[in-house]
Amino acid sequence: MALVTLQTIFQDAFPAYEQSHALPAHVRRAAHAIMQCRTAALGGHVQACPDGHMSRIWYNSCRHRSCPQCAYLQTERWIVQQQTRLLACDHYHAIFTLPHALNPLWLANVPRMTPLLFQAVRDTLGTLLADPKYLGAQPGVLMALHTWSQTLVLHPHVHCLVTGGGLTPTGSWVAVRNGFLLPARVVMAVFRGKMVAAIRQTFPRGALALPELMRPQQVLNLLHRLGHPTKTKWNVRIMERYRHGAGVVTYLARYMRGGPLKNARLVAYDGARVTFTSRARQEEADAGPASPQRMTLPVADFLQRWLLHVPVPQTRTVRCYGLYHATRTAPLALCRAALGQPPVVVPVGLDWQTVCAQRGEAHPERCPTCGQLLVCTGVIPRGGAPPRLASEKCAA
Repeated sequence: MALVTLQTIFQDAFPAYEQSHALPAHVRRAAHAIMQCRTAALGGHVQACPDGHMSRIWYNSCRHRSCPQCAYLQTERWIVQQQTRLLACDHYHAIFTLPHALNPLWLANVPRMTPLLFQAVRDTLGTLLADPKYLGAQPGVLMALHTWSQTLVLHPHVHCLVTGGGLTPTGSWVAVRNGFLLPARVVMAVFRGKMVAAIRQTFPRGALALPELMRPQQVLNLLHRLGHPTKTKWNVRIMERYRHGAGVVTYLARYMRGGPLKNARLVAYDGARVTFTSRARQEEADAGPASPQRMTLPVADFLQRWLLHVPVPQTRTVRCYGLYHATRTAPLALCRAALGQPPVVVPVGLDWQTVCAQRGEAHPERCPTCGQLLVCTGVIPRGGAPPRLASEKCAA
């Protein structure tokens, strides 16, 4: 059976889907980038061993952040950069989820709702952790926005990596008490209040568009219902503490690029239906470990769900606050000194050779026979026909 990839599904099904659906320009660009990635359409070059042991064609990548086969090196570099800055303290993984009743407003206002969500989460954590009752200090926070569930339906939520301690106003480091960051119920109430207030303040100014088939009063009624503590549940989860934050950083990095579904989760595609694996949501899996489930969708439904999560250009889906903000180098250095850590050293640019060595793999640009770096012997223009390799000429 042929390998199922997102690219093969798009190459086969997207041209017809595109003809029958109105799509934003940035969504069309993402789909076409995935279809053309590492094909002759984007051009490339010919690489060969200096001693003639081998030659090959290497097509260019699309470099779109939604493409699952691009940007691995950029992701690894980001992981190294963030792990270099992590404080040597406990970290907590917190997840803030918007109620699904806000999905229509989200879809109609993604560029505006995204910063509102980040700000509400930032202000919730900052306000509570600044309170001496809980911590009385400024923490370091790293946040990443995800807009999907395991089944690819719209599910906007923010993952946060929060330090288990912070810098007090007097300049000293203080750790959380008894391994306890914050009470989830209190966090939920504050988050609900700040998010609803932010939308209430923004909506009357005309900065938010009305969802289709909704009138202004319906939006206000929705906000009133969402702000009531007993009428709508706002999901906030604070996971168990981690002795270091490296694992959560790696988790967040997996979804910085590559879109909501990696090729490894694709099981089958028969030209009409797509099958992929999914996991139960965490709150559903609390009763015990659950094995991955399989979901099968008509290909048009699959494309619709996947395309829903293509980020709008210039959208920042990862943000740092508090001690981890780029401008807080002096407070971060003070905390590192208090925790016995050396100053942050800017990591040397990570290259493929280092990544491959760490993974125990052969360098992709070295000859498997003699180990020499391959050299470029020709350039393939965009859309150009690939040249015949020396090995193919000999075979002919």
